[in-house]
Amino acid sequence: MALQRISTRNARFQQLQTLLNNRTKRRRAKEFLVQGVRPITMALEHGWTIHSLLYDTSRPLSRWAEDLLRNAGAERVAVTPQLLAELSEKADGAVEVLAVIGMAPDSLSRIKVHDAFLGLVFDRPTQPGNIGSIVRSADAFGADGLIVTGHAADPYDPKSVRASTGSFFAVPVVRSQSHHEVMEWLERERAHGRPVAVVGTDEHGEADVSEFDLTQPVLLLIGNESAGLSAAWREVCDHVISIPMTGSASSLNASNAASVVLYEARRQRLAKQRTA
Repeated sequence: MALQRISTRNARFQQLQTLLNNRTKRRRAKEFLVQGVRPITMALEHGWTIHSLLYDTSRPLSRWAEDLLRNAGAERVAVTPQLLAELSEKADGAVEVLAVIGMAPDSLSRIKVHDAFLGLVFDRPTQPGNIGSIVRSADAFGADGLIVTGHAADPYDPKSVRASTGSFFAVPVVRSQSHHEVMEWLERERAHGRPVAVVGTDEHGEADVSEFDLTQPVLLLIGNESAGLSAAWREVCDHVISIPMTGSASSLNASNAASVVLYEARRQRLAKQRTA
């Protein structure tokens, strides 16, 4: 593929910078920046499209990086270490390779509903790092996908992608404007014989998470970090569960709460398999 070079803060460099901190331009370009061996490798393994690979011109490349540049079928862009460090947001030197990757479509059809479905909704998150952390837990505990609803942080923000440690490319993450779109999708799935229960999480839930049957098909709702679930989402809940706590903490971080419930769902499902 063609080799380009960036040695000044030219128009191409400035366009790449907008992928870091301008969600509007990132969404318009339908591209985002990814760094790290595991995330880039997982993106390739899961069929994501790599548009460009940016690499450091000042040092020999590792075998992994050489193989990537040779086999990925992407545009190769040689970048000076100072500019690459800026794009990788590193104060202590540049990463070896940065990838410019095409976004996946925001289609709920990417999330497959089945008899053992376990999906998540994150309602109006404000911290991109929390999105990435929930994606990581979703991957670890076998969830089928994450839907981010409302006026929310961007799942494609570099902080979100980094926090997922590569799981972002293995678990479908879909942005949705509101609960209406999600519930219409869910009703279509229910009409096809998939009785998915909508389960909210709240400190005043009707049952402890360990007492609720999470082996059934479930769409788990996680609320905004400070305000919890919106009134609209509370209205459509079939059940609301809580995590029992002691001590002086009034609540758990949103990503921690999601991890607890996902673990319990995984525990219950494994126990059911053993007794089947």
